[in-house]
Amino acid sequence: MIKINEKLIFHIDVNSAFLSWSAADKLRKGEDIDLRNVASVIGGDEESRRGVVLAKSMTAKKSGIITGESLFTARKKCPNLVVVPPDFRLYEMCSISMRNVFEDYTPFVEKFSIDECYLDVTSYNTSSEDALKLAYDIKERIKLELGFTVNIGMSDVKLLSKMASDFEKPDRVHTLYKNEIQKKLWHLPVGELFMVGKRSVPRLNNLNIFTIGDLARYDAQFLEYHFKSSGSLMWKYANGIDDREVKSDKREVKGISNSTTLADDIRNKSDAYTVLLGLVENTSTRLRYLKKSCYCISITIRNHEFIDYSRSTTLKNSTDLTDEILKTVKILFDELWRGEPIRLLGVSLNNLAQDNFKQTSIFDIDNDGDKKKRAIDKTIDSLRKRYGETIVTKSVFLKK
Repeated sequence: MIKINEKLIFHIDVNSAFLSWSAADKLRKGEDIDLRNVASVIGGDEESRRGVVLAKSMTAKKSGIITGESLFTARKKCPNLVVVPPDFRLYEMCSISMRNVFEDYTPFVEKFSIDECYLDVTSYNTSSEDALKLAYDIKERIKLELGFTVNIGMSDVKLLSKMASDFEKPDRVHTLYKNEIQKKLWHLPVGELFMVGKRSVPRLNNLNIFTIGDLARYDAQFLEYHFKSSGSLMWKYANGIDDREVKSDKREVKGISNSTTLADDIRNKSDAYTVLLGLVENTSTRLRYLKKSCYCISITIRNHEFIDYSRSTTLKNSTDLTDEILKTVKILFDELWRGEPIRLLGVSLNNLAQDNFKQTSIFDIDNDGDKKKRAIDKTIDSLRKRYGETIVTKSVFLKK
């Protein structure tokens, strides 16, 4: 179980990134074949002697094709192999789009590579259930909005989150907290530990170190004698010791959004209002956590035919109040909904400002009311952060 207020770090890794991004792009452009479902690879230019496999599908992998081998040998293994040239401009765009999604959830996003990121989402760490729900929400949103899948590793340290994301693929969420390493990590071959290079494996084997558990139980000083500083680092990593922080590039958060794809289509306003309340509570809580308020509020509806349409409004004064945001969201929904079955609902808060900035007017007569609402919101936020999301529940959710 996660302890409240402990670090919560995600490592998110795109499954077969270059191949997935090319496949999603081709499907968007009307092609019928999904490269991920056939024997295919992303490969360099054979004529310029850069004919190397950069990424492969699962079908190609089953034929024995490996990343880094020549296209010549890959075709020998699989005569019907589909070879697609890389498009690095597309890949960078896909990477940016993915990070933009992450920044809807947290400002603490560290790009580890073009297809990998660390996220510090400690503010969501109120319970194990909430943490898992967040991971699945992000994973499904990437799949629905961007057309590719990711693996998410969850932990209280960066190293273990990365190790967890490398567990069973594709399209999975895995946990690897410090109290899980003996069960989930120590039985693995020592060469699978992050930062243990291929050259180190034979040397470790000569010391009768074959698994990560063997390494973790070995004498740390003896390892340092043989491997210098890297020996100490390997021992720490094998024991789940890692104090590195997620290094955010500190880009300003431009907006906060949340959406949900519904298990069953919604067909009446009452049920839609209940879902919107949940989305508003989520986004407004995150808004207050960032010490922001919003001027612009928008909603999105996806109908049963997967057609999206949206409506937004700009407020005279910025707000971070749940009730005020919900009131606006309901008005937008009433103006936007055409009465057809609803497949997805989304709420976005944009044009953010510092929460201590509010343009006032001589006509604003309910400042005391706003103060009371803000005090209630912050009290609820504090209780949920300390005791879990279910400690305070709106009565409407109990009826559903």
